[in-house]
Amino acid sequence: MRLLVLGGGVFVGRAVVDAALARGDDVTTFARGTRPPVAGARQVRGDRTVPDDVARLVAAAPAGGWDAVVDTWAGAPGAVGLSATALADVAGRYGYVSSRAVYAPPLGVGMDETHATRPPAPDAATVENAEYGAVKRAGEVAATAAFGERALLARCALVVGPEEEPARLPVWLRRASRGGTVVAPGDPDQPWRLVDVRDLAAWLLAVVQPGSGVSGAVNVAAPEDHATTRDVLEAVVDVTAADATRASGAPARLDWRSWAELEASGVDRWTELPGWVPRTPETEGLISTDVGRAVASGLRCRPVGETLRDIGARERSGARAATRRQPRGTRDARRRA
Repeated sequence: MRLLVLGGGVFVGRAVVDAALARGDDVTTFARGTRPPVAGARQVRGDRTVPDDVARLVAAAPAGGWDAVVDTWAGAPGAVGLSATALADVAGRYGYVSSRAVYAPPLGVGMDETHATRPPAPDAATVENAEYGAVKRAGEVAATAAFGERALLARCALVVGPEEEPARLPVWLRRASRGGTVVAPGDPDQPWRLVDVRDLAAWLLAVVQPGSGVSGAVNVAAPEDHATTRDVLEAVVDVTAADATRASGAPARLDWRSWAELEASGVDRWTELPGWVPRTPETEGLISTDVGRAVASGLRCRPVGETLRDIGARERSGARAATRRQPRGTRDARRRA
């Protein structure tokens, strides 16, 4: 498959590039060049918000065009409209990585792709001055306007994995690696809906390729019975057991508290319980999202313990690399402290 990835330098985009290259696909990336190019991929340098740069990208299309485009953009939706409109005649499919945040509250039981969506944000809106869901919905509208039934809208749950951005599961791992008590929120048996970035990438490549027959909105998350809060946090404790034992003499201990208790104490779940969703009438749909379309079209999800082990290994590797980069005087000062 001839694939164009808009960006391709970090997290979801990079996972798609890596998976496509591993499959033997012909991969082009379009980015500003602020990161080293990916070995094996052809890079076209440019800023997707600049019309002349996008026109130069179109002119660089291979003979016969690209079979598919993958777009992970989360900024001003006007950029999606610019790229999608320009690429409509030189690309077969357009896969836009969106979010379940596009759905309008309240989010009811078993929420599927027919659930009402938020009004789209203006073209110039950003996540700093508008609702994230409205920004993503505007991106969906722009992609569909340009590609019609050739557009795929991947409405993702929490995307996790090595080099996670923004970091959520790494926060839990860092906390548990210090040992001691870790507050565990809510019902231990409540589903925690997530998707490993590598599983998302493999599925995306399968459904945007020519002849897949999958288009429109698709909820993308591991099935409801894939992982509970207990599964996730017990795996966190297991992965960090050795580090926690070195730091405090024993692995971390989970202290289960109800959401009502935590909320009453003023806990900000976004920063203190990252990635976890409380079960309320307004959020139920995020916990019981219907992912039948994704599973039927080939989404396969690895065990959450594997995801956490790989995140933990990357975290430790990054910490070692940071230590090696420190000037000797800095390391010596830390030893003396």
